[in-house]
Amino acid sequence: MKVVIVKKISDNQKQIIINQFPHSWQVVIVTPEELHKVIEDADAIIPEHEIIDSSLLDKARNLKMVQTGAGYDNVMIEECSKRGIYVANATGLNSQAVAEHVFAFILCWYKNINYLNEIMKKGGYRANYIGSELSEKVIGIVGLGNIGREVARLATAFKMNVLGYHTRTIDIDIKMELVDFRTLLQLSDIVTLHVPLNGQTNHMIGQREFEIMKNDAFLINTSRGKVIDESSLIEALQAKKIGGAGLDVFEAEPLPEKSPLRRLRNVILTPHTAATPDLVHSRIKRFRFFAENIIRISQGKAPMNVLNQL
Repeated sequence: MKVVIVKKISDNQKQIIINQFPHSWQVVIVTPEELHKVIEDADAIIPEHEIIDSSLLDKARNLKMVQTGAGYDNVMIEECSKRGIYVANATGLNSQAVAEHVFAFILCWYKNINYLNEIMKKGGYRANYIGSELSEKVIGIVGLGNIGREVARLATAFKMNVLGYHTRTIDIDIKMELVDFRTLLQLSDIVTLHVPLNGQTNHMIGQREFEIMKNDAFLINTSRGKVIDESSLIEALQAKKIGGAGLDVFEAEPLPEKSPLRRLRNVILTPHTAATPDLVHSRIKRFRFFAENIIRISQGKAPMNVLNQL
């Protein structure tokens, strides 16, 4: 079994990943530039954020499976299905980690952690600031999959009022009020996004939506950068149309050094790390799941979290 992983990491981290797979397998970790050189005889590929399109699939004559993380907008699933290739993701694997990251953003924002830390580090002690308790705040959760529901559970522990929006009808076992998208934007103090990137969700938050939101609303994105129209977000932040934002994902990654987001005081930024609170334990958990799923196809079984039917 040959597994190709697309990732730019150190040799030490490579070995940690390789150790999660059966020792008899050939596990190759390459950069995006090297992918085309090693894909021809691969049985499975873990592309991370690399695009898996028809041109690459045409070269992958032995490919049986594409394994992604939670997101799969980089994979042309129909093209895989035509070639008899399974596509599976890891939905739910890091739900707790991402939900906790959402609340790290929320607590840093309303408790002024970044600002107060800066004051202290500069030798100060007293500072004028505006903060808030979370109790009775309205949090609007866009997307009620595994992560969205976990955010809702944490929100109830903080005695927050939870609004939820989902594109299709689903059963919810958590205390929340399901509303339409516009109502959620109008009423929420916090809007947090937990949707996959597709034609329906691309730029679902833009200029029109910022006009609807409260002018002190806090927007959080740990899903995919293109769910938000970034230029409209920057304008909304600069013009104080919303209060602030907590962003873990961006339209271009890595976030360009010249991006205005890096200089805005009303933004908290993290480098697409919501699902990986550490580089060792999280990575081990992630790649052990990937290995178990690839073992399933080696045994003639369909993978867990399969996204297509063959």
